[in-house]
Amino acid sequence: MDLHKELKHWFGYSEFRMGQKDIIESLLKGQDVLAMLPTGTGKSICYQLPGFLSNGLTIVVSPLLSLMQDQVQELKSNGLKQIAALNSMVSNEERQFVLNHLHDYRLLYLSPEMLQSEYVLSKLKQTKVSFFIVDEAHCISHWGKSFRTDYRKLAPVRRALANPPCLAITATATEVVRDDIREQLQLNNVQSYIYSVDRPTIALDIKETSSNSTKLKELNEYVRSLEGPGLIYFQTRKWAEAASSYLQQQGHANVSYYHGGMVHEDRLLIQQQFMKDQLDLICCTSAFGMGVNKSNIRYVIHFQPPLDLESFLQEIGRAGRDGENSLSLLLYSAEDRQMAKTMIKKDLLDKSQLIHILSALSTGGKLTYAEEKLIYLPVNCSDTAYSVLRYQLEMENYVIRDQWQSFDVQTVYPKIEKALTEYGQVLEQRLNKIWEWIESNSCKRQQILRYFDEIMQSRPDACCSYCGLDRLELTNSKVHNQQASSFEWVDHLNYVFLKGHQQ
Repeated sequence: MDLHKELKHWFGYSEFRMGQKDIIESLLKGQDVLAMLPTGTGKSICYQLPGFLSNGLTIVVSPLLSLMQDQVQELKSNGLKQIAALNSMVSNEERQFVLNHLHDYRLLYLSPEMLQSEYVLSKLKQTKVSFFIVDEAHCISHWGKSFRTDYRKLAPVRRALANPPCLAITATATEVVRDDIREQLQLNNVQSYIYSVDRPTIALDIKETSSNSTKLKELNEYVRSLEGPGLIYFQTRKWAEAASSYLQQQGHANVSYYHGGMVHEDRLLIQQQFMKDQLDLICCTSAFGMGVNKSNIRYVIHFQPPLDLESFLQEIGRAGRDGENSLSLLLYSAEDRQMAKTMIKKDLLDKSQLIHILSALSTGGKLTYAEEKLIYLPVNCSDTAYSVLRYQLEMENYVIRDQWQSFDVQTVYPKIEKALTEYGQVLEQRLNKIWEWIESNSCKRQQILRYFDEIMQSRPDACCSYCGLDRLELTNSKVHNQQASSFEWVDHLNYVFLKGHQQ
């Protein structure tokens, strides 16, 4: 099989990017694969092409609804129709139609939670599954960022589907996380393709400020001078909205905000406007960006530091996918660290919360998800904290799906409390690592690579704030851009007709 010819046929590309061909060849040989490719280097091709080349169904486990919808829509807009997604946004009628016609599809995107449905699994078992893909595979590890408990239940699902070849793919995973992925997915004779997390065209700028109010004033100047499009990340929804309003008041018209608390239709509209260059700048939380394939984002600003280095790399990786110079600017002040600790604490349970929830669950019986929420929400337990607790109880076999077994709280509490304490320590360790990086007096790029068990092979000219850089020179100031040659209609037509073929 001529893979280059197939790549051209299905996607219109003439050449594979780094790692893609090796990963695809291993999958087609029936091997399990663990792959780590930097954000923006075309991870989706690694499973989409094998999916279209197989004579069965390729299951893609994806953590975000927006990620699924974007990939499905992009493929369909390029004329590839044998694709579907099953998630909470799909109507019951459409879901039933897809499940009744699985033989007509080549790629099926599902959330890990959807795969816990006995009915969905029973339907999938009736069709041939060629490949089992776990996208954003770092979610499987409690040592990694964005831990999702249902990701750790995927190995039994794969076994139930006759153990098809598995690809676990991510952009950021330390060696500890990669080992956990292999173990949790029970990958056999796994082929590993691990590439550097470094994005040498993204300069790393870090700037200390005295307060958040000072940050806002500086943010206004940065946005006024930097050429977009750009993203500004905030730790809270309230900050994203407030900063968007402030920038609009300062005369920046094409600015909006995006976060997970918005209704889906509003989020989709903002995303589409940004993709079509109707918006230049998005003030957002971490809910924005995963799967957003906009090639010309010139800068990513963090108004507050993320909670770990993995999140930081994921988010700055949205910049410069066209290979041009881009800027990552992280602002921080002394108050940010305490804010981060508060955010971590919000997703942990204290003794009274834990005993209250365990007592309510200990009587056993069948509980719906809505009924469980009535147990943990009144004691200010977050959805994340409860999902981690529920996972620990599942591992002890006190709950199977929605059926609870009765248990003695005094017996169960010490073991569960120990597991949750260890989980909290992991979160604190990751937070400490990113602050050590922020406050250190050495090359920022070199330190990130060391965190991911890498050695820096070469230093780019525009490396980081420690090594020295000029942020305006990196992205071109708006003044310089306005003096450049006028907008060419040929370039616009190329963008309109070719943007669907951006990996």
